[in-house]
Amino acid sequence: MTITSLVEHGTVGALSLRNEPVQARSTARLAGLLDAAAAVIDELGYERLTTAMVAERAGASIGTVYRYFPDRIAVLQALASRNLERTLAQVTHEIADDSHETWLDALAAAFDVFKRAFENEAGFRSLRVGDVIDLQPNPNDRTYNSVVAETMLTALAERFDLAVTDETQFAFEVAIEISDALASRAFTFDPHGEAAFLQAGRDTVFALLVRHFGDPRKS
Repeated sequence: MTITSLVEHGTVGALSLRNEPVQARSTARLAGLLDAAAAVIDELGYERLTTAMVAERAGASIGTVYRYFPDRIAVLQALASRNLERTLAQVTHEIADDSHETWLDALAAAFDVFKRAFENEAGFRSLRVGDVIDLQPNPNDRTYNSVVAETMLTALAERFDLAVTDETQFAFEVAIEISDALASRAFTFDPHGEAAFLQAGRDTVFALLVRHFGDPRKS
């Protein structure tokens, strides 16, 4: 499946908040509420976020918040969806960049996109793309990281003519889970990410994937 078809079929961003009004997605008011939520999460963590905090930080009434979001979980889901869509847009753009001569170069650049999101995107360190939100029963049949993995692998396969099988798809999803876990640990205490954990993540992921795609450094 191509990147274009992923978007057309709703795979990218398919885990977006279901009851977010379509006509409101691009409004300044909704963006302001999400920005306010992200700022609170940066300070307190997503577990302590309340709709009242979002309203206060945004300078809006609580009624305005409830006009868009039925509860705090809906706020978190919407913010996670925005994180997902923003990072995937940047990642796919980066992978398509002609300056990256090999799939390994492109993947390294894609990981830099996520590193910048951890560093600069308010609320990202705590919430990331939303898998930390433990909803029971789970409303989706896949994780957000699974969407990230499929999108990145599709972009890499298109750009570098990589063979994709069920085995490589699984390996790539494992790689993304490893990278996400180590990146989260890297940014737990250091706002710029502990270099040793970030490098360990890259080394582990690259070692896993070269078994499937070959090592271009040896060409």
